[in-house]
Amino acid sequence: MNITAVKTKPYSDQIFGTSGLRRRTSVFMQKNYIHNVVQSFFNAIQGFEGKTLILGGDGRYGSSKALQIVIKIAAANGVGRIIVGKKGWLSTPALSHLITLNDAFAGIILTASHNPGGKDGDFGIKFDLKNGAGAPLSVTNRISQCAKAITHYWWFDAPDVELGNIGTKQIGKTQVEVIDPVEDYAAYMQEIFDFKAIKKLFASGFSFVFDAMNAVTGPYAKYIFEELLGSPAGSVRNAEPKVDFGGLHPEPNPVYAAHLVKMMKAPNAPDFAAASDGDGDRYMVLGKNFFIDPSDSLAILTEHLDKIPFYHKRLYGVARSMPTSEAADFVAKRKKLPIYKTPTGWKFFGSLLENKKISLCGEESFGAGSNHVMEKDGLWAILAWLNIMAITHKSPQKLVQELWDKDGRVYYVRHNYEDIPLDQAQNLMRALASRIASLPGQKFGSLIVKSAEVFNYTDPVTSEVAENQGYIITLSNKTRVMIRLSGTGSVGTTLRLYFSRHERKLNEAPAEVLATVILATSSILQLEKYIGVNTPTTIV
Repeated sequence: MNITAVKTKPYSDQIFGTSGLRRRTSVFMQKNYIHNVVQSFFNAIQGFEGKTLILGGDGRYGSSKALQIVIKIAAANGVGRIIVGKKGWLSTPALSHLITLNDAFAGIILTASHNPGGKDGDFGIKFDLKNGAGAPLSVTNRISQCAKAITHYWWFDAPDVELGNIGTKQIGKTQVEVIDPVEDYAAYMQEIFDFKAIKKLFASGFSFVFDAMNAVTGPYAKYIFEELLGSPAGSVRNAEPKVDFGGLHPEPNPVYAAHLVKMMKAPNAPDFAAASDGDGDRYMVLGKNFFIDPSDSLAILTEHLDKIPFYHKRLYGVARSMPTSEAADFVAKRKKLPIYKTPTGWKFFGSLLENKKISLCGEESFGAGSNHVMEKDGLWAILAWLNIMAITHKSPQKLVQELWDKDGRVYYVRHNYEDIPLDQAQNLMRALASRIASLPGQKFGSLIVKSAEVFNYTDPVTSEVAENQGYIITLSNKTRVMIRLSGTGSVGTTLRLYFSRHERKLNEAPAEVLATVILATSSILQLEKYIGVNTPTTIV
């Protein structure tokens, strides 16, 4: 059978964050680094022998080698069938769908999501379980523990499996099935959305641009938007997945997709534009000279999703991550829907989706999804917007303006302090933890701290507890500040500060509305003292 046990030694940094393990590509290319992670996954779970594994990713640099490593280790561990996208391509939501469609025991996704790619970029690996959701803390903690203690991995010594053509191959007793990565996902989207209505919208002269950012959604978007829905050829841009994303930073936000924002400010701008990220689970939508905050986007979906027949009378509830603004809360209250607040990390929505506590969820970092799959889904969110516009005959601007007229506007800004040395970031958070209870009543500039708390979360379904998921501070001008460290970076860590304020005045500049609290927060956290800077790396 050519199966051998290969000796290895553990790496101390194989600790999973909010969405898998992400490091510099050069780190993943170290001897046995990927091997250790994959074997630790099999060591941490049970009952996979003879069953089906779904495999794919965003095609970034290093994927070709990593795909073969996963296939050979999976075969050596006794996996019965591996379904892999042609060229190794599968968007994260498409992979999640394939797990449930094929009754697979798990999926392995080779991606660092929105992080840059290439030899000098980032790489990552993530595991989804049999429900199609990201592995929960209990499982990722077990994987990390197994990685600390690993002494060997199982290896099937065989030639590489050819992944460039659709068909079935054999490696020992394991069947490797190479499939069209787009076909099943596109068919599923046609079950969910009214493609006739969207096609009619495009036929009416409605103009649309989608930027795939040279990432994995390019083939999906070309087929769905241009071939199935009739958007003119060329509507989908940067559609060819590239190992380095063509030099683009595949994160769909106004900073890294500034070229799209600039296009939408031009006199001849299309009616609607959108973008997705490296692995297809994030999105950005824009109207003419009109950026739609992802928190407002979640509120729009909450307001209108049940107009789409698939969700009619099946909108059970809504959830948002803690740093996401309260915009969806106001809609949920009006519609008498339960609203849940979870830690950052899509896996925290999994039990709520699976147990019909919610049908819709979203996060401030440009992610949204529903119970159609257990992962966030960028193309799904864009199709939902198109379907809503086709039903309501309203522009993006009109939809958002009507929402603000009903509920007021939640002004929102995120500051990212990236690549901070971990010890500095931890010192800042420890200092904040020691002072959090004493902050209420203290004055910073013209503002007084009204409340300050640690955000801890108990899953209402599983009772699993996630502690110390960030801090929430409320100030005297009714502004909310959230502070957390991000688990999605590859070097050091990222400090994220989120500022939000609910107002009845609707058309101010968010930076101006929030300027006072941003200044106060710098003093509260003592940024200069702990991380040496006051100016964020990016503002979104």
